[in-house]
Amino acid sequence: MIGEAIKGLLLPFFGTALGAAGVFCVRTGTQARLSAFLNAVAAGVMVAASIFSLLLPAFAEAETRGVPAYVPVTGGFFAGVALLGLWDRVSLRLGHTGGVGHSTRMLVLSVCLHNVPEGMAVGAAYAGLRSGSTTVTALSAFALSLGIALQNLPEGAIISMPLGAQGMGRGRAFFCGVLSGVSEPVAGALTILLARFAVPALPWLLSFAAGAMAYVVGFELIPQALQERPRHRGLLCVAGGFLLMMLMDVLLG
Repeated sequence: MIGEAIKGLLLPFFGTALGAAGVFCVRTGTQARLSAFLNAVAAGVMVAASIFSLLLPAFAEAETRGVPAYVPVTGGFFAGVALLGLWDRVSLRLGHTGGVGHSTRMLVLSVCLHNVPEGMAVGAAYAGLRSGSTTVTALSAFALSLGIALQNLPEGAIISMPLGAQGMGRGRAFFCGVLSGVSEPVAGALTILLARFAVPALPWLLSFAAGAMAYVVGFELIPQALQERPRHRGLLCVAGGFLLMMLMDVLLG
């Protein structure tokens, strides 16, 4: 059980690191188009993950605890949206007043915050598995971890490749991309250690992560993905990412 939890917590981090490694093998002239493609696929993956790996299990877990399912799911979802929205407003103001270097640091810190609820979701899933929850299985927990790892592939690349295009050394750009994923296993491990409090809050944690994902998709990934022409290609990539995550969740769950 411990070994499975460790693998599940580290898998999303390795996904981020692998995506960040793209800075070493992508030519500068193709980075803008590739970033748009990665944003579109990541958007589709995150939408499917928020529905099939987060919201539906949150509803099921809430029902087993005898509470109105809409209370924790709705509350957690809007809390995730509100927190990410507040953070973006703060980071935007700080980023505009601190120069390019400060903006880079805020970008990495912002993605770290995005990864916290995802790490909490993975940790909560394994905490629920450890407690014997009937709504969480080893396969479903692994599917959630793998899905987030796949989503983290473009996320790591989205940080490292633009930094490389701006003139930052590839090694340093790779390090920044990897650094953005550190918060994920840390948040997951803390959630497992605090399982006594995390497991009862599982519906809140899962729906919180879903709300955070929805904010990232709606305010960041899709607008960036549609910057490249023609736009219908971006929408097709979003649909492809959605289908990929949906099928993976169904087959592995």
